[in-house]
Amino acid sequence: METAERQVENMEAELRQWGERLSKLVATADASGTAAKIDYRNRLDHLREKYAAAEARFEELKAAGTGKWEVFKGGVENAWSELAMAFTKLAN
Repeated sequence: METAERQVENMEAELRQWGERLSKLVATADASGTAAKIDYRNRLDHLREKYAAAEARFEELKAAGTGKWEVFKGGVENAWSELAMAFTKLAN
């Protein structure tokens, strides 16, 4: 079974990857045409909100320490799930 510390490390790496991916998507939107850019920007704004929520939950977990993993686990996992779904929706 994975320790709480290892789960936090994995989540931090995954959040960093999502941040890099989000930056690339923003660059793609900037390069697209006007009509496509508006729709894409709206979807990116939604994705940014989900990213910020996941990042905030993760920071709460880190500030509380891994000893409080069980207290924060549900909120972090929910934010992660919503962020993953937002990335999937944007890709489709």
